[in-house]
Amino acid sequence: MAAKKIDTSSFPKLALQFRKEILEILNLAGSGHPGGSLSAVEIFITLYYYRMNHRPSDPQWDERDRLIISKGHCTPVAYVTLANCGYFPKDELKTYRKFNSRLQGHVHSKVPGIEFSTGSLGHGLAVANGIALGAKMLKKNFKTYCLLGDGENQEGSIWEAAMMAPHYKLDNICAIIDYNKVQENGPTNEIKRLEPLSAKWTSFGWQVLEVDGHDFQQLIRALDEFDTIKEKPTVIIANTIKGKGVSFMEGQASWHGKAPNAEQLAKALAELK
Repeated sequence: MAAKKIDTSSFPKLALQFRKEILEILNLAGSGHPGGSLSAVEIFITLYYYRMNHRPSDPQWDERDRLIISKGHCTPVAYVTLANCGYFPKDELKTYRKFNSRLQGHVHSKVPGIEFSTGSLGHGLAVANGIALGAKMLKKNFKTYCLLGDGENQEGSIWEAAMMAPHYKLDNICAIIDYNKVQENGPTNEIKRLEPLSAKWTSFGWQVLEVDGHDFQQLIRALDEFDTIKEKPTVIIANTIKGKGVSFMEGQASWHGKAPNAEQLAKALAELK
């Protein structure tokens, strides 16, 4: 597939908007996960506005590219992205985490555009493998993407799935690791060391591309390169910052599951200019 001719000049401004909307819905909900959503903003924008073939007006379009959000607690960025793409009215974002809302704290397939309910970590890559293998068997041309958390790479089930994809030569799957280096209880490498992460994935038979996950052009080039790689799966290790864009959230594990209050929201929004 040739590189898409899409005007990406608006992406940085869109990233600022998304970060503001993420913080606003978290404040309304009074709970949620800001850090891992703010770190993945550029990844979501690049996938939905540049890379993926999808139709918000027809979420079950058979030829759509699939995204499995394995780090399923990053619902603020997922729902903000889907709402801005037109999968559901933006006003519905105000119901996030409210009683009877379909916008739950972990991604749920009742929401248009969400392929699979996740949140129990470590399962998304296996699901994505199954979808990619099915596409091969049915001779479908769509791609399957899987967003992984870095702490999630401590799960044995991830490495079972990592072993499977090269075995079946699944060159139609691309895993993306949001490598923000902080998990719920602290720095990932203090809890269970991930390095050398790139070498581990390479040894399992994956094509490894390492990028700055906040640099749109690097993400675009990596996703374009994925299209050229044959007979092996691709993993993009996206180096990011937990809580990106908000000084008092960046790199802080203490914001896992915590929403900004009114004062903190005002301070954060003032920084996002």
